[in-house]
Amino acid sequence: MLDGFHNLAPTPVLMMIGPIKLYWYGLILVVGMMLGIVSSGRLAKRFGLSAEVIYDLSFWLIIWGIVGARLYDVLLEWSYYSQNLWNILKIWQGGLAIHGAVIAGLTVVIIFALRHKLSFWSVAGVVVPGLAIGQAIGRWGNYFNQELFGRPTDLPWGIFIDEVHRPLDYANYSYFQPTFLYESLCSLLIFGFLMWLIKYFDQLKDREAKELGKIVIASYFILFGLYRGAMEFIKIDVTPMIWGMRWPQIMSLILMIIGGIILCITLGVRQRVAVDSRKI
Repeated sequence: MLDGFHNLAPTPVLMMIGPIKLYWYGLILVVGMMLGIVSSGRLAKRFGLSAEVIYDLSFWLIIWGIVGARLYDVLLEWSYYSQNLWNILKIWQGGLAIHGAVIAGLTVVIIFALRHKLSFWSVAGVVVPGLAIGQAIGRWGNYFNQELFGRPTDLPWGIFIDEVHRPLDYANYSYFQPTFLYESLCSLLIFGFLMWLIKYFDQLKDREAKELGKIVIASYFILFGLYRGAMEFIKIDVTPMIWGMRWPQIMSLILMIIGGIILCITLGVRQRVAVDSRKI
């Protein structure tokens, strides 16, 4: 199995229908989005929400999530896109940054919750597990586009990269670290952990939707930031550097700090409430 994966040269085109090309990247994104929406819809009731509300929200999350992911990537790669403006629209070729999708998604959830007078924490708590499973599936689009791979490797699960997709400094290497696979597996593990977390708190009589939402969001920020930042140590794509760190590592660190603050405050309040109730 590993040999087949090791020697397979993926192609971005799924099939041709006349002059129209259908891309693996687009199909995989759609599958990931659908699984994310279904997963979040099934969780809605546990957070005191209806599945219909989540489905309505999902429409805007998909649109603005893609816009945010693309805009983020364009800003980071402006030196390229400024000379190739039409390529900004070619999202099927890749170039959707997950940090941009997360930022745009959180903005949409805030606006949606305010307009519908819902708890941001409850809504976001429903959406985040769907985001995790969507990431787990969506990362395979990077595989077929032969992008965002890691350093050269001789590991049996290394992936073959065509010469045209290799950075000039690595033109003499054929096999590279499958960072898409690592990120996909990490996202799948995060999804499993969040589902366990929701089930665990759902069994507690004093569980509240807002509190659970905060814990779910904080856990996602910490775990996602941890693995996403770690992946940057083996990636070789060009990205801005700040204080000796790659830009995605900076963003991941910020998410981890925010997640840690939310978790500490939430658990601290929970502990104080538990102590006060025992005194009574």
